[in-house]
Amino acid sequence: MRKKANISNNISCHLEQCEESVTNRKATLLDRFFTSFKITRLVLFLLLLLAGSLSLHAKEYTIQEIPMVHLQDRTRYVSNPDGILSASAVAEMDRILYQLEQKTGIQTLVVAVTGIEGGDCFEFAYQLGKQMGVGQKERDNGLVILLSTDERCVQFATGYGLEGVLPDAICKRIQSRYMVEHLGKDDWDTGMVAGIRAVNGYLDGSMENIGGEEEEDMLPLYIFGAFFLGGLGLTGFAVWNQNRCPKCKKHKIQRISSQVLSRSNGFITEETTYICRNCGHTFNRKTKSSDPNYRGPRSGGPTIFMGGGGFGGRGGGFSGGSFGGGSFGGGGAGSRF
Repeated sequence: MRKKANISNNISCHLEQCEESVTNRKATLLDRFFTSFKITRLVLFLLLLLAGSLSLHAKEYTIQEIPMVHLQDRTRYVSNPDGILSASAVAEMDRILYQLEQKTGIQTLVVAVTGIEGGDCFEFAYQLGKQMGVGQKERDNGLVILLSTDERCVQFATGYGLEGVLPDAICKRIQSRYMVEHLGKDDWDTGMVAGIRAVNGYLDGSMENIGGEEEEDMLPLYIFGAFFLGGLGLTGFAVWNQNRCPKCKKHKIQRISSQVLSRSNGFITEETTYICRNCGHTFNRKTKSSDPNYRGPRSGGPTIFMGGGGFGGRGGGFSGGSFGGGSFGGGGAGSRF
């Protein structure tokens, strides 16, 4: 009996030891699991902090750091170094802008970046045009479109010769009507493609409703201004009158070409050809304007013949050489979103 009892006790002890060993092993495994889980959570947390830190310190580009894709491929116009825009959106804008240049000669540079040095969207877009020489040298028909996501801005800068064709008010209208709503939702593709399509439609004459008929409704205001403000009102009427077709009297004229006739004593004489989108009538106008590249002495002021010509912007012209060597007069418009 004692032998059986001893055997029974030995078995019980062995079972207890086994049970204790299993319990300890489970505890060890659980400790390892929770330790590993805590380490994983810590690593994920650190990665999130790193990602947040990188986003807070997004690259701020200088003018010289913007990749000039057009210099490598003449069919490309969109510089997208941070991948803000999708490949399909970039391809669509490149296609539109290539066709625009082939049809009208207008050269465009589109830049989409996370941030810009200094944070001044107008100055950055203006300097892009200045240093890259966007546009043809004899026509100054360059256009720069800048998107900076950190500054929450979109900016148009127009070359000196493009200011009368794509005035500041139209630039602003395109931004507010087609771009700002989408850009405000971080829908970069939709906003930028819609804006490029609107610019193209306005410049090639295929989209006529951007300007609307608002200019037609300005005649009573010009008459009112002439009655109460005298010479200022008459000047306004002259400006209104020069921007309409001499044949059908509609405000549907579009500049299609221009050539420099002469450069003398700091002034440029240029002949511009216009076409009326309403009746198809074509006509020429000569303008005499200040030469932004002239560094010698000047005499007299700018003279306008036959009511043509573009309007100056914020002043100052500049030349580049990377594109066609176009000059800018400081025109354009910008919007925040």
